[in-house]
Amino acid sequence: MSTQLPPVSKKQKREAQAPRDVGLVPEGLANVSIRFKALDTGEMLGSALRVPGGITEKQLEELLNQLNGTSDDPVPYTFSCSVENKKNAVTTTHTVDIVDNLYSSLLKPGYNSTEDMITLEYQPRAVFKVKPITRSSSAIAGHGATILCSAFAPHTSSRVVTGGGDNTARIWDCDTQTPKVTLNGHHNWVLCVAWSPDGEVIATGSMDNTIRLWDAESGKPLGDALRGHGKWITSLTWEPIHLVEPGSKPRLASASKDGTIKIWDTSRRVCLYTMGGHTNSVSCVKWGGENILYSGSHDKTVRAWDMKQNGKCINILKSHAHWVNHLSLSTDYALRVGPFDYTGKKPKTPQEAKERALKNYEKVAKKNGKSEELMVTASDDFTMFLWNPSKGTKPLARMTGHQKLVNHVAFSPDGRHIVSASFDNSIKLWDGKDGKFLSTFRGHVASVYQVAWSSDCRLLVSCSKDTTLKVWDVKTRKLSVDLPGHQDEVFTVDWSVDGKRVCSGGKDKMMRLWTH
Repeated sequence: MSTQLPPVSKKQKREAQAPRDVGLVPEGLANVSIRFKALDTGEMLGSALRVPGGITEKQLEELLNQLNGTSDDPVPYTFSCSVENKKNAVTTTHTVDIVDNLYSSLLKPGYNSTEDMITLEYQPRAVFKVKPITRSSSAIAGHGATILCSAFAPHTSSRVVTGGGDNTARIWDCDTQTPKVTLNGHHNWVLCVAWSPDGEVIATGSMDNTIRLWDAESGKPLGDALRGHGKWITSLTWEPIHLVEPGSKPRLASASKDGTIKIWDTSRRVCLYTMGGHTNSVSCVKWGGENILYSGSHDKTVRAWDMKQNGKCINILKSHAHWVNHLSLSTDYALRVGPFDYTGKKPKTPQEAKERALKNYEKVAKKNGKSEELMVTASDDFTMFLWNPSKGTKPLARMTGHQKLVNHVAFSPDGRHIVSASFDNSIKLWDGKDGKFLSTFRGHVASVYQVAWSSDCRLLVSCSKDTTLKVWDVKTRKLSVDLPGHQDEVFTVDWSVDGKRVCSGGKDKMMRLWTH
């Protein structure tokens, strides 16, 4: 099969005819040797190719589609290259993304020379593009007090659930922009809400120390409250669908201010076991795709619990000097959407759901043929740590730069970036593989409470004490849209999986929907 190189652009020709810099070859002239390597499997594609040093990202994409035989229906790709840094006799590797062309990304900064064989790792980009949210489509009243938490359904942007200080949670119909059903039953503030990844059940955790389960369609309570915690519920996480036996219901894990984590059988509505060990409030729990549960606590530690061994504690990560406020896994998004994608098509059988959920998970977790789930933790000590918890208790990176406590962290859906929100009014972007600092987004004039990614990883939205939401463009690293509208602090924000809507809520008791 002959491989034709895409034509050289006018810009490249101009640069090729420009006078040479001393010691540098203009980017259109020098040829370099490249080879393509799949990021997920680690397999090399074809043999080495000679290409112009100034080959652009778009031309690399065309070339790769030719090699893969997908020119008729081209797949969009992102390209990156692992480069070595020698500093004080210590060699470290980090990843450079090819953003414009090979010359400006690798040759000009001196990472590679024209003599090197350059290995470009490729991975498919999100097929669909999320449009930036530009306006508030509705502000819906209903809650009688501050809205504290919100979450879109994993399969549709038509349903969102919010929890508030009026002791209720509410399911909203986003198509008609009306409250669908009020979930009454708690006797104190509702602090956290979580959809099961099959989209069928909603769990709510409250300051009344109980958890309640609700049918996501009708809003009817599924039995009575789950009781057992001695203090209020701080965080909820569902068992990933690809770990659930077909025909069974996913289990639920709850964390509490009483320092324990409880695992609940949601069909029999009983507590299976309680995991103790933390000496202070547990602030955040996440159920990972390798069947390990992670918990961050005010006792400054993060614990890993093996759910195959009935919640045995297998690792204690101690590096933070203050409370751990939040944690995020590189596979968070895949675990949240379970068997769904942006089309929201429902699987026909539990077996199909399990297979699709596993495929979604492996798309993000598989690197060079091996599954790898990274974790980032955020703390009151102004820092974050990046971990590979399966490899040991030493962090991969300490991420510093925030001037005040870090309240919220989130991996991008593809696991390539991390974003952090802090009380120093800023949002920071980091490399998801090595924790390297990339950029600061400034624009908020008060504490930033939460951030949410668009599912194509190109945009993110933040909410703040300054009453605004802001949409940021990850590629240009600039503010994309400023969204005023709330009358008071905005505590919670979420972006739907299909990218069509953003929801937000806060002190003004209004549930706002935003669209493009």
